[in-house]
Amino acid sequence: MSRSLPTIVHLDADAFFVSCELALRPDLRGTKCAVGGRERGIISSASYEARACGVFTPMPTQRALKMCPDLIMLPHTPGLYGQTSRQMFDLCETLTPYVQRNSIDEGYLDLAPCGFASTAEIESRVRGLQDRLWRELGIPASFGLATNKLVSQIASKLRKPRGFVVVPPGTEAAFLAPLPIGKLPGIGAKTEASLVEKSGIRLIGDVLARTGDELRAIFGEGWREMAATARGEDHREVETEHEDAKSYSQQETFGHDISDHAEIERILKRMVDELLAKIRGDAKRVRTMTVKVRYPDFSQETHARSLETGTDLEAPFYPMVEPLLRQAWKKRQPLRLVSVKFSNVEEGGAQLEMFAEGDERRRRLAGVLDRLNHRGSKVIVQHGHQLAK
Repeated sequence: MSRSLPTIVHLDADAFFVSCELALRPDLRGTKCAVGGRERGIISSASYEARACGVFTPMPTQRALKMCPDLIMLPHTPGLYGQTSRQMFDLCETLTPYVQRNSIDEGYLDLAPCGFASTAEIESRVRGLQDRLWRELGIPASFGLATNKLVSQIASKLRKPRGFVVVPPGTEAAFLAPLPIGKLPGIGAKTEASLVEKSGIRLIGDVLARTGDELRAIFGEGWREMAATARGEDHREVETEHEDAKSYSQQETFGHDISDHAEIERILKRMVDELLAKIRGDAKRVRTMTVKVRYPDFSQETHARSLETGTDLEAPFYPMVEPLLRQAWKKRQPLRLVSVKFSNVEEGGAQLEMFAEGDERRRRLAGVLDRLNHRGSKVIVQHGHQLAK
């Protein structure tokens, strides 16, 4: 679809889990803080002040505390992230009904059907949305405005936090050219280093300076797609959610390949927590969990298991994580990406009978924890299905 205005918007909430917690604890804004488990946990999200000290996701918490001794650790608040995500995207839908909720903290908006007459008008309206997210929810977010999803996503990540980048129509290739090749989706740190070392490709513009034969030698049969991506071409449409979700998924591409089985298992369990929070918020239940792993050569494997009936709680799925990871991770190689997907989505209804009594207790307890945590006490947190003070 040809666009004469930058009507595709990418929203990327800044340090989302930390920002949600800081909305409850604004006195901690500007400090080095992170969300995660203190004992044998990992960092789920770190403030930009903590990131400046080298704290990042998914660093083990104990290592983060050694690097940054004054790091303030914040426990996960049950239900908070899914609720805030829904409120965030509900505000987006006051600007346009064409909203794609890509994940709990990222999404696309299509403003083309709204009839805005100029780039200035679009920019003004999107800045208004950015201000509302901060004023009403306490969530800082970065925005990229462009003619397509690819360029808007890259733009939104350039000047975080609270970035705002507009790429005028016709300038996509020029905008991308001076950026490091690793800014393109799918080009991780290891692939970027290999391209620099073996092919001398450091910048996105370096791709377009090569001949077709040279690109074929570097990228294989996918060289034309790579060249089109480097030019900023993308014909994907914003997919609105008029139908109920058929699956829920989350993936993480690592900054460096990881071979630590325990660390990857922790990452997968954190994804389970975050996805189940969204599933509960949507009043859905799921039966099937799929784990996917991707190797440095981009080959991948998946494995799945299903429950007899659906649930919206973590407890039935936690025991599946390790065996699914083991079955999917068959090669003796480090991983560049892992993901979790929940499918066979059901409307709210009967719970898994063997867990029914425990489920009700967990729900009542979660309600108590939600009320306590929203009052700011933060004295009780829920780690999976165990409680700790």
